[in-house]
Amino acid sequence: MRIIFITLIFLINSVILNAQSVKYSNEFLSIGVGARALGMSNSVVASNQDVYSGYWNPSTLLGIKTKREVALMHSEYFAGIAKYDYGSMAAKFSEKSAGALSLIRFGVDNIPNTSELIDGQGNINYDKVTSFSAIDIAVLLSYAHSTSIKGLNLGGNVKIIRRKVGDFGSSWGFGIDLAAQYTLKSWQFGLMLRDVSTTFNAWSYQLDDEMKAVYALTGNTIPKNSTELTLPKAIFAVGKNFSFGDQFSLLTELDMDVSTDGMRNVLINSGTLSVDPHLGLEVDFKKIVFLRAGVGNVQKESMPDDVKRFTFQPNIGLGIQIKQVFSIDYAFTDIGNQSIALYSNVFSLKYSFNIKKSKEE
Repeated sequence: MRIIFITLIFLINSVILNAQSVKYSNEFLSIGVGARALGMSNSVVASNQDVYSGYWNPSTLLGIKTKREVALMHSEYFAGIAKYDYGSMAAKFSEKSAGALSLIRFGVDNIPNTSELIDGQGNINYDKVTSFSAIDIAVLLSYAHSTSIKGLNLGGNVKIIRRKVGDFGSSWGFGIDLAAQYTLKSWQFGLMLRDVSTTFNAWSYQLDDEMKAVYALTGNTIPKNSTELTLPKAIFAVGKNFSFGDQFSLLTELDMDVSTDGMRNVLINSGTLSVDPHLGLEVDFKKIVFLRAGVGNVQKESMPDDVKRFTFQPNIGLGIQIKQVFSIDYAFTDIGNQSIALYSNVFSLKYSFNIKKSKEE
């Protein structure tokens, strides 16, 4: 009942904030991490139980089977223009508590700065062309703890966000996530309340007089110090495991992302709340080889002939686990839909420390 009450307060507060004049930001934190999750269309909030849980659902960190795990991921989007990197380390403190530290970076490097290409007399000087980077960085501190209710775990994140656009502008942000997982036999239920505190990004700009003059001459608005808000989002998830003999098993999971900014083109949109469902599947052979697939990002698009059609984003993936110590995962995915946009090849690695096998094993 307490979790239901918190969720209701969370949604009511989001609607009130949406009625105000707000911005939304930090979309790089919605892409997802880990090739396993990306191959399943990010449908892992209920079932993920490893170092990646610090991002997806910190309460599931208690599912880690070793004392420590580390993970790395690298991917590139838009034909390599944007680079997306992730690293994390998780630790099991006891049977009832666990934590993780995660770092996420999304950046576009070597952007040409042509603001001084033409001088006041109209002369072109290519030596004046420099470059800069636009980067988004987030640090997540995660913690999970079991409760007195069998099968129920709670967790949360503290997020520190740093965003920079060269030497022109930068911001600091802060936010909090809350999460829960409940396991009942072969069923798993997950709840992730992202940005429950409403994440704030305070921007400041450093523009000299020459830069301001360029903005004025080109008809651009001179940016001013401001604050961006990332409105809360709730993710409801349910998953189920199926066994087929001693060698094969199947995991299915359905997640529902409920956004509160009221501006998303998703399958269900009430004008205030937007609901984006996505489904993921994972088949494994002896917990060694994993095949994955997922469908998400369902949208209704208007075509040139005024006919509306539904589009979606399909993803596939493959994983290999070696002696329960080392895992390598691959995903063939996209941040759009099944359009002509280029798909990305995503790889991620996971290593487990201090494995202790029981006598039964």
